Amino acid sequence: MREYTGSEIRNIAVVGHGASGKTSLVDALAFVSGSSKRHGSVKDGTALTDTGAEEIERGYSISLGCAFAEWQDAKINLIDTPGYLDFQGDAVAGLAAADGALCVVPATSGVEVGTERMFREAVARRDPVLFVVSMMDKEHADFDRIYQQIRTRLSPKVIPVEIPIGQGADFHGVVNLFTRRAHVYARGAKTGAYEETDIPAEAQPLFDRYYQDLIESISATDDSLLEHYLEGGEITREEAIAGMKAAMQRMELFPLFCVSSELNYGMQAVLSTIVELMPNAYEMEELHAFTGAEGDDTVQIHATDDGPPAALVFKTTSEPHVGEVTFFRLFSGSIVNGEELYNATRNTAEKLNHLCSAQGRERIEMPRLHAGDIGCVAKLRNTHTNDTLSTRQHPVRLPSIAFPEGQVQMAVHAANRADEEKLQAGLHRLHDEDPTFEISYNTETHETIVSGLGERHLEVALAKLKRKFSVTAELSKPKIAYRETLKAMAEGQGRHKKQSGGRGQFGDCWVRFAPQPRGSGYEFVDQIVGGSIPRQYVPAVDKGIQEAAQRGVLAGYPLVDFKVELFDGSYHTVDSNEMSFKMAGILAFKSVAAKCKPVLLEPLDELEITTPDDYMGDVLGDLSARRGHILGTEPADGGTVIRAVVPQAELHSYATSVQSMTHGRATFHRHFKGYEEAPHDVVEKVVDESAKSREVEVAV
Repeated sequence: MREYTGSEIRNIAVVGHGASGKTSLVDALAFVSGSSKRHGSVKDGTALTDTGAEEIERGYSISLGCAFAEWQDAKINLIDTPGYLDFQGDAVAGLAAADGALCVVPATSGVEVGTERMFREAVARRDPVLFVVSMMDKEHADFDRIYQQIRTRLSPKVIPVEIPIGQGADFHGVVNLFTRRAHVYARGAKTGAYEETDIPAEAQPLFDRYYQDLIESISATDDSLLEHYLEGGEITREEAIAGMKAAMQRMELFPLFCVSSELNYGMQAVLSTIVELMPNAYEMEELHAFTGAEGDDTVQIHATDDGPPAALVFKTTSEPHVGEVTFFRLFSGSIVNGEELYNATRNTAEKLNHLCSAQGRERIEMPRLHAGDIGCVAKLRNTHTNDTLSTRQHPVRLPSIAFPEGQVQMAVHAANRADEEKLQAGLHRLHDEDPTFEISYNTETHETIVSGLGERHLEVALAKLKRKFSVTAELSKPKIAYRETLKAMAEGQGRHKKQSGGRGQFGDCWVRFAPQPRGSGYEFVDQIVGGSIPRQYVPAVDKGIQEAAQRGVLAGYPLVDFKVELFDGSYHTVDSNEMSFKMAGILAFKSVAAKCKPVLLEPLDELEITTPDDYMGDVLGDLSARRGHILGTEPADGGTVIRAVVPQAELHSYATSVQSMTHGRATFHRHFKGYEEAPHDVVEKVVDESAKSREVEVAV
């Protein structure tokens, strides 16, 4: 493969819902272009960009994959992205590395939630979008129905540029509206070869309708073309292509094509259209990067070879016998094989040995990559996703990819306790590969918590953990970090006396407990006068009370927001010591706290849910069933935003429930709100579970 410069490079993310045919389309485009020598299949586990064991086993994409097609003196970098929402992080990363998107919609099932999400993500990034109706050879394929569905649910600005000749089992060709010529394929052949003919009579009515729509749509986006059209002039193919490209960059038109990836029908037209209509890397607007590792000043980044190198890492993977493989988009400058670059994000130097272009599992070593290209390199020491590689002379940090936040939280532990250390190392390696897979440690419940975009996301992560790091891990419902507090004032004595021959132990204190406002914490007041307790023993009483407070009164949860006054006591000149008064403090806590009307506090989260209006009633009803308090609603683009406060104990598997209720069309964010007193039935349940847990611990 030869070297390509920015004006010859197209970077395209292939997006859409799961099972829409994205991976098959990438495979077919690379094969028909001649850049890949084999036509693979998702069903057989031989697809070009589905290379992971989990992907082959499950039959769908989990991680993004990179491939390329050389066509008409251009290099088309194809980024195959996962379609299911559980793996949306890699789809977002793919769009961040691309300059345009192919949005794939199956001719059978049509527009689904993944299609909606990724189309809107591409439009929000101002990326030109080209729609491809896939699986035109399948039973129940219906081009017109899918076209109208895209117009209704995604954008009325979509317009066919290519129409099918037949559909379903009868699909055997396409008509290109720009050229006004038909490509008729030999039935049963899978080479992509076709005969170019005049438009068949069976397709003429459809052509007449859609050709008029196409020319009128393009003319409406350009005043000079519109004037020429209204005067009766003919819009040439070159004028139509130029008008369409400009309209696509302004988000005013989205062209629509139809293909069969399995039969390789329509691939040449899609490849040619990408080269003609999609912007090359040089044509994209400049980026604004931060200078240095900590600097807030910005500098413009252009896709030219004469600038200093600046590359964004958008994906890292781990491969057997290779180690970490780092995928990056070179936004500025050129890099040569073996060159040393500087990671300003982590203040480290990295040598780029074996610089490659990825063709699925295969990597083709390149002597140089130019501005705008996508490449990969293995065995970088300390570079991860979202890092920027630049130079020490011109260190910059490119804008980070905004990954979606985790929706599902689970506790994780190794099935074999001896593997706990390997588990932690493996989890952090998985996070390096996939930033949407997050790990944290809850110091209150003493659990390792993993979060992801869905239950399937976490299941796949555990499968990778077992395959790559030989660690079998188990997931469980996270414990809730309840707390306890007091509602009344009381006082009492803590007296510790022990005689066992020789020097004994003696500590005696009188304390007064009182509730404090929520969130004010613990306060200890020394009111000893007259030396009833020597000063050196007062801190020991405080320490004993705090230690006992960690075990609570009701259910073993920490007691918070209370005040302790130490106002009297006694001591023995020989038997008293710090340990004795610490024990006296513990006994005082047990004696007094139980008389202060202890209550259980449960943690609350504030939720902000954006849902289509059709599902608003279901979402509100579900929140009420979870003891949620609705704070308010407000209209949003295409739906309603609901704000509510819900106990954490009621939110386990909420992400799965809300996706099921809304067919995946709702999104939500949650953050910790605070603590409130739990209702009586919840207290009884928690106290009972705590008692059973202690019985089990004692038995063990």
